[in-house]
Amino acid sequence: MINSTESLEKSYLKDILNKLQTAHETLERQIDKYDDEIQEGKDYIWGSKADLDGAEKAFNRMVIHQNVASGEQRLAELRRVDRLIESPYFGRVDFIPDDNNEGKAHYIGLHSFSETAGDDILIYDWRAPISSLFYDFEKGPAVYIAPAGVITGNITRKRQYKIRRGVMEYMLESDINIDDDVLQKELSQTTNEKMKNIVVTIQREQNAIIRNSTADTLIVQGVAGSGKTSIALHRVAFLLYRNSETLRSDNMMIISPNKVFADYISNVLPELGEDNIQEIDMTEIAQDLLDDHIAFRSFSEQVDFLLHDANEKDLARIRYKATSAFAEELHAYLHDMIRDGFLAVDLDIDHVHIPADDILEIFHKLRHLRLKERLEMTANHLVTRYNTLNDRKLEPSVARKIKNETLKMFPFSDAFALYSNFYNHSERKKLFKHKKGQPLHYEDVFPLIYTKLHFEKSTAYSRIEHLLVDEMQDYTPIQYAVIRKLFSCKKTILGDSNQSVNPYTSTSQELIRSFFPGSESVKLLRSYRSTMEITELTQRISRNEELIPVERHGTKPGIHVLESEKEEQRLIRKLILEYQTSEYQSLGIICKTTRQAEKLYFELREKIDDLLYLDFDSREYRDGIIITSAHMAKGLEFDQVIVPHVSRNTYHTELDRSLLYIACTRAMHRLDLTCHSEVTEFLSGEL
Repeated sequence: MINSTESLEKSYLKDILNKLQTAHETLERQIDKYDDEIQEGKDYIWGSKADLDGAEKAFNRMVIHQNVASGEQRLAELRRVDRLIESPYFGRVDFIPDDNNEGKAHYIGLHSFSETAGDDILIYDWRAPISSLFYDFEKGPAVYIAPAGVITGNITRKRQYKIRRGVMEYMLESDINIDDDVLQKELSQTTNEKMKNIVVTIQREQNAIIRNSTADTLIVQGVAGSGKTSIALHRVAFLLYRNSETLRSDNMMIISPNKVFADYISNVLPELGEDNIQEIDMTEIAQDLLDDHIAFRSFSEQVDFLLHDANEKDLARIRYKATSAFAEELHAYLHDMIRDGFLAVDLDIDHVHIPADDILEIFHKLRHLRLKERLEMTANHLVTRYNTLNDRKLEPSVARKIKNETLKMFPFSDAFALYSNFYNHSERKKLFKHKKGQPLHYEDVFPLIYTKLHFEKSTAYSRIEHLLVDEMQDYTPIQYAVIRKLFSCKKTILGDSNQSVNPYTSTSQELIRSFFPGSESVKLLRSYRSTMEITELTQRISRNEELIPVERHGTKPGIHVLESEKEEQRLIRKLILEYQTSEYQSLGIICKTTRQAEKLYFELREKIDDLLYLDFDSREYRDGIIITSAHMAKGLEFDQVIVPHVSRNTYHTELDRSLLYIACTRAMHRLDLTCHSEVTEFLSGEL
């Protein structure tokens, strides 16, 4: 077998880099050639436009468009080659198929590479079928699924490399436990500006999720730090690779918690050679679907309301509308109203008589339509039927009267009126708190949208072929009912029930499955982000018996109880200065609420440079010192985290427990918690 020693591997790497450099130069020449031909074509059309007929102009434009498409394709290839020049491959697996005595070394990288089309593959894309051997097996018997079928055989060698800027920093044999050794090296690194690809350290259970191409809906419950969002994005990249003939990035969408998080994850797909997919949040979905005149509170405003202003009646109302029972009651109400709410009566308009039975007959035949269209089509059919039977056309004024009277046979003219009537039931009268001219409460937004989707058809997201839903635990059953109606495509849904920013609307993996019959569900139980010491503290805040921490040790978290607010602020400044002289690249100062975060930001910004405050209106993420709330910090991670004000007065409810857990689980290497009064009971006891 080739390259049996490290010196041979380095020689092989040099050869591969030379071939990649040659490919780079060839692609640059081709791109320049296309640029020249495009410009020549434009100049020719412009200079000869008086002499060219329509067919000649169309032909020359077509040639230009073809050259543009070819040039863009070569440019995409050039970007892939340039990524490979930086780091050509990270793994190697030598495999001997059972039906062939000769094996081959397969080098695995971010992208595939051959010198020319049809030549032997020198580097295999990490998503290629044979690359699954690297992630799923050690030396010995192995199997993978190729386009030609199931291939069995034996792995005789497995290696992993760290190559940076074309230099091999290390090479590891599988005999010394590749996964643990490389994983420890990667996890001990400091964070970069945004989320990065993890193709080097994909674990077996993660690989199974990435390469699952059969599930219509895949639900992933992952503990904090399990890499679930990154894995979901790698799954998107795999599906785009696997279905390149039929699936494009602009046919995929992610529902993310906020714009900062969307920006934070925006590097992953481009690093994997794919275009970013469209990102949206639930507030934007509501804005797309509700009429412009219906103002409503956002989810972030609801969280702020719960943290500061909600009373028991408010909590009871929100809890009720976050239950599956509410979703079932609303669905049953809408079903009954659509079936029985249309009250047909005889029409007598300007000597035109239409019996109620005729009206009902037409209405029932149109049951496949949404209610609004069904009413309108019933009215149109009545006018058409009368014209046909009487062989004369109705006067426009009479036709309009017939249509108007028919529409009135359903007692509600729009979805809002239909939804409001749901609360006319004696047991529900106090559960719809809305005053005319005031914004709709957030807990009513998606029930109203669900009602509207029964009232009228929407094609807003019909082009989407794969939907990724992140932070699944924060969406209510009625929101999942809306998602099911809006998106008929395949889905990947992920989250962690321990990380709800609003436990009054928290939804479990099991409940989500009930909305998507036939869905598959998996759990990611291994946590890679935090050290054992940080994980021990977070487990004390919110215990998860299933969580399996990766054994990586670091500094014991500090719980600092100070004598005054001034002393606490002084300590926070000291911790910031320690960060600035450390090797860490990111520091998160995570408060319970946006109000606390904003106050601390204004107190510190005069004395500390390069502070970034993230709130619900923020749209970008960058490295450095970030002050934010637990709600906004979801999904992010930092080398070092400071959690201020961890007193009993600040953190005392179950919602507070969730927020404290989220804040602390953002820390990778160091965690400090501060307060100037009695520490919260969630942190009581010895570490």
